[in-house]
Amino acid sequence: MTEYGRSSGSEPWHPEDPLYGDQGWGGQQAAAGQPPYGGQPQQQYPQQPQQYGNQQDPYQPQYDQHEHDQQRQQYDQQRQQYDQQQQQYDQQQQQQYNQQQQYNQQQQQQYNEQQQYNGGWDTGQHPAMPYGASPGDTYGGPQSGYGSQQEADYYATPEAYPPPQPPGRRQAEPEPASDWDAEAQQEETHPFFTGDDGRDTDDEYDDDPGESRRGGGRERRGKTKKKSRNGCACLVVSLILVGGLGGAGYFGYQFWQSHFGPAEDYTGAGSGSAEVDIPKGAGLGEIGTILKKAGVVKSAGAFVSAADGKSIEAGVYTLAKGMSGKSAVEAMLNPASRNNLIVTPGKRNSWVYEQIDKRLGIKAGATEAVAKAKAKTLGLPEWADDNKDIKDPLEGFLYPATYPVAKGMKPEAVLQKMVAQANEAFGKKDLKAEAARLGLKSPLQVLTVASLVQAEGKYKHDFDKVSRVVYNRLEPNNAETVGRLEFDSTINYIKSGSKLDLGAVDDLRKIKDPYNTYDIKGLPPGPIGNPGLDAFGSALKPTPGPWYYFVSITEDETLFAVTNAEHERNRKKYAEQQKKNGQ
Repeated sequence: MTEYGRSSGSEPWHPEDPLYGDQGWGGQQAAAGQPPYGGQPQQQYPQQPQQYGNQQDPYQPQYDQHEHDQQRQQYDQQRQQYDQQQQQYDQQQQQQYNQQQQYNQQQQQQYNEQQQYNGGWDTGQHPAMPYGASPGDTYGGPQSGYGSQQEADYYATPEAYPPPQPPGRRQAEPEPASDWDAEAQQEETHPFFTGDDGRDTDDEYDDDPGESRRGGGRERRGKTKKKSRNGCACLVVSLILVGGLGGAGYFGYQFWQSHFGPAEDYTGAGSGSAEVDIPKGAGLGEIGTILKKAGVVKSAGAFVSAADGKSIEAGVYTLAKGMSGKSAVEAMLNPASRNNLIVTPGKRNSWVYEQIDKRLGIKAGATEAVAKAKAKTLGLPEWADDNKDIKDPLEGFLYPATYPVAKGMKPEAVLQKMVAQANEAFGKKDLKAEAARLGLKSPLQVLTVASLVQAEGKYKHDFDKVSRVVYNRLEPNNAETVGRLEFDSTINYIKSGSKLDLGAVDDLRKIKDPYNTYDIKGLPPGPIGNPGLDAFGSALKPTPGPWYYFVSITEDETLFAVTNAEHERNRKKYAEQQKKNGQ
C-alpha cells in the first residue's frame, strides 16, 4: 500500500477517491456543471464527455456495465485486502489510536470549512470533487445503480483510514516500529547509558516559517543530554570485566596447576625433626597427606610422584621437616628412620612391656601395671582369662606385628592395637568348634597349643610335626609320657629365661608351678608366649604321625622319634653337633 490507501498501480484502489482520474489537485477549474462539496452531484453518463475548463478531456475513461462489474469486483478484492491490513495495523499500533482519531476530527473540521467556503484546496481555482461522487463517474450518480446521494462516506468513521491530504500537506506514514527497534530505543535512552537524570538542561527550538504555515508552530528539536555518566558507567563495566577476567584466569591457572602442573616441593633433606605415624594399609596419597600435615613435605603430590609406586610400610617414622619428596621417600625406605616396635613371633609379654616403656619414655614396669589393671578393658575376647592360675591375661594376645610406638602415646592405646590385631587374626576361625574337633576344652587351649608349637619348634618347616607331638603327648594313655608334655619352654617361662639345658628331669619336677609341664599333666593354664600365624595354623592342623619326641640338630635338621630309646640316640647326635659348633 502507498499513501492513503493507494496501490502501487497508476489508478487509486477506490473509484470514489478524489485522486481518481487525477482531478482537483493541480489547481484546475471545477468541471462545468459540477457542484462544489456539499452540493448535489450531477450524474455524468458515459456517452457525455467530461469537460474541464470548458474543454473536453480526451483522457476521461468511459464505462459500460461490464467495466462497472469488473471495477466493482476489483474494488471488493481491494477492500478485503485493505480490511486485513487495517486489522493488522490496528493490532501493532494500538497506542496511536487516540492520535489518529484526533487527526480524523481535525480533517473533518477542515472539510466542513472547505464546504462552507465552497472553495478548493489551497490556491486551487475550482472546488474539489465531493467524496461521494466524481464528474463523469457512473458510480456517483443516482442512476448508476451502485452509488447514490445517501451512500456512506468511506473516510467518515473513526475506524476508516484518514481522508487524503492535499499535496502540500501530505506526510509519509511512519512505518510500524518492530519489537527490536523498541528495545533498542529503550536501551539507548536508559539513564545509565545516556546520563540523563530526568531534568531538562537546555531546550532548543527551530522556528520554521514553512512549519508555521503548516500549522505546526515551533518544533522542539530536543535537549542536550549530559554525557558525564557515560564515562563512569563504561569505566565501572570495564573494571568489572577486567576483574572477572583476572579472577577467572587466576582460578584457571590454579586448576591447571593442581591437575596438570608439577606439584609444589621443597628442596634438600630438610631440618629439624618430626614423628609421623603411618597406619596399616595406607596408600601413597594418604601417606603424602600425613607428611604434609606434619610439615615434612610441601605437598602430597610431590611425595607420590617421588615414591613412583614404591611400597611404604606402616609404622612410626622420625623424619626432618621441609624435606623434598624424593628425600622423604628415601628416608622412609631406610630402616634407620623407622621408630616402630616390631613384635616377633614367640616373644613373651614381659619383653613387649619393656620395649613399650622405653619407646614411650616412661618408667620401667608402667606398661605391665597398666596391662594387669586394665586387662578387661583392652578388648580381649570373652573366652580369654578363663583360668584363675593364668599369670598374664594378655599373654598370647599381643599379636606379632609392627606397631607405631612414639612419645606422647599412652600404653593402653598401644596394647589395644595389639589385642585388636590378635582378634582379627585368630577370629577368622571358629575356635570353639576347632577346640571341640581337636579334643580341647576351650578356644584358649587352642591358642596355648600354638604358643607351645611356636616355642618348641624352632623352625617353620617343623611346626606341623611338633604340633603332632603335642597332641600325642596329651593323650592320657600314652606309655611314653603318661599325659605329660615335659617341655623346657614352660620352665623357661616360669623363670623368664631361655636356657637349653635346665638340669635333671627329677629336679625339674620338683618345681611347683601350674605352668610346669614336667609336673602337671595336660596343658598349662594359658599361653606361654605370643604365637604367630604359622604356629597357629599348625596347631589347628597337625601332621598325622606317631611321634612323641624331637630334637633339632641343626637349623635344617630336626630329628623326631617314637620311643624314648630312639630319642636318646638323637640326643647324642645333638651333643656331638654342639661340640663341633664350640658350644
